[in-house]
Amino acid sequence: MKALWIKIKRFLKSLSFRTGVICMLACVVFYIISFAVIPLSISASLRTILWIIFFGLAKTTQYVGIIILGKEGVNRLKRALRKRRNS
Repeated sequence: MKALWIKIKRFLKSLSFRTGVICMLACVVFYIISFAVIPLSISASLRTILWIIFFGLAKTTQYVGIIILGKEGVNRLKRALRKRRNS
């Protein structure tokens, strides 16, 4: 199992910075959808199922995006966001 995890991690790290940013944007979209489901007028059980699915997708894409970006990529993204905010 550990060897499989290492292979997956190596594959994800080989992806580009742009792919990591796209994953992080997808994460934001899934978070928004997961909480937008709550006020809908549908049954509570369906709301719960949809929330679990979209929140799980948000967490998954968040961790995958972080693995793809790595430490330097996350720092690069933070610098870009700060620069954009100050402009």
